[in-house]
Amino acid sequence: MLDLGGQRQQAVLARLLVAHGRAVPMSVLIDELWPGDPPAQALSTIQGYVSRLRRALEPDRAPREEAEVLISAPPGYALRTDPGSVDSWLFESLVRAEQGDDAATVFERMDKALSLWRGPALAEFADLQWASAEAMRLDELRLMAIEHRSDAALRLGRAAAAIPDLEAHASAHPLREEAWRLLALALYRAGRQGDALGALRRARTLLREELGLDLGTTLQRLERDILAQAAHLDAPAPDSSPSGARALETSTLRVVIADDQALVRTGLRVIMESEPGLELVGEAVDGEQAIALIRRTQPDLVLMDISMPRLDGLAAARRVLADAAPPKVIMMTTFGTDDNLYAALRAGVSGFVLKTSAPEQLIAAIRAAAAGDALIDPAVTTRLIATFAGQGDPAVPHGLKGLSDSDLDLVKLVARGLTNEQVAGTLAVPEDAVATAIASVLDRLGLFDRAQLVILAYESGLISPGA
Repeated sequence: MLDLGGQRQQAVLARLLVAHGRAVPMSVLIDELWPGDPPAQALSTIQGYVSRLRRALEPDRAPREEAEVLISAPPGYALRTDPGSVDSWLFESLVRAEQGDDAATVFERMDKALSLWRGPALAEFADLQWASAEAMRLDELRLMAIEHRSDAALRLGRAAAAIPDLEAHASAHPLREEAWRLLALALYRAGRQGDALGALRRARTLLREELGLDLGTTLQRLERDILAQAAHLDAPAPDSSPSGARALETSTLRVVIADDQALVRTGLRVIMESEPGLELVGEAVDGEQAIALIRRTQPDLVLMDISMPRLDGLAAARRVLADAAPPKVIMMTTFGTDDNLYAALRAGVSGFVLKTSAPEQLIAAIRAAAAGDALIDPAVTTRLIATFAGQGDPAVPHGLKGLSDSDLDLVKLVARGLTNEQVAGTLAVPEDAVATAIASVLDRLGLFDRAQLVILAYESGLISPGA
């Protein structure tokens, strides 16, 4: 995994990514990274960030050799790389591709696009206007991808399989008429005419209460056609082509459960065994075991306890999400505190649920995450980001400010007395990478040895005696 430095340095890279290869003037970078109050050394600070980013992005480049990825483009900088190597660029190209192809092709393309989604876009930079605007744009593309995929599923004759995802999508985004159209059509084609009309009634009520509007002409026409049982609404025959068969296979979600409480694992197992389309492929009792199981079984989704022995759920989630093509991860906890929720969001997970949730809520959470939908109300997310903006991570003790989440995971393990070999085994990374990472942390904190690091971890409250 690349070491991209602190949050402000990462913001430089994110801003260049948002520009899609276009040059961003230095003056714009300064104004947008420090809106209204740039420091006196802003110019040299950004130049330092760019220098370190270049070393991270092109580690084999000779010292005086011209950069090929993060290039100088007077009067600023630009990021030039293969569009397929940047998830957000690839995601957008897939979603914006011509949708006139056959249904199976569209389904697979949208499925691939949604698999690239890692959670709220640019959440760590939400206090910056350019990042907030880009996040809204990408989220709109995500919603379009969900709807394009669902429309393709209906054209493939997969109405019944599409209903759970569409229910979650329409509930999460009740003002999107396309979500209600697809849900009502799927219900009708699944032989549930009454439920289809009920969905449209729900849509009408929500639109009237929220906006004072009636259904749009498309939904009104669909309502009339359902009442008349119009022939054009009938479902096509299920696609039996190879690509159609592959699309049908994707309706089964392979799930891993990671929780140290046997009772919780048993309850989740019972819930999933009673729900069609879910397959439990393994269980883990701690974070370290979860990483190994996930990498071995390659599930679609992981239900991960936020607090587990040996390696906690957040640390394990960060390791898993750093892998190529990671699964969706939903964090579980008994206490829905803001600190836990904020930490889960920063880890890049796809959702956050309480263990005490009703079975139908857990199933809806699983379906929504698989569909690429957010499981947390956007208003809650916005409130949390606003609350913690400028304060840093609430979980980071004062003496350790500036360390990344991965660095803090490493410090916790070192402070608990683990050797480099044991840390490497716990985090599933090479031992030499652990040694290098520890040396880097010591250097950044101005410490001489591991003993000082252990003392700082305890004094800062990162871990408690006996932990």
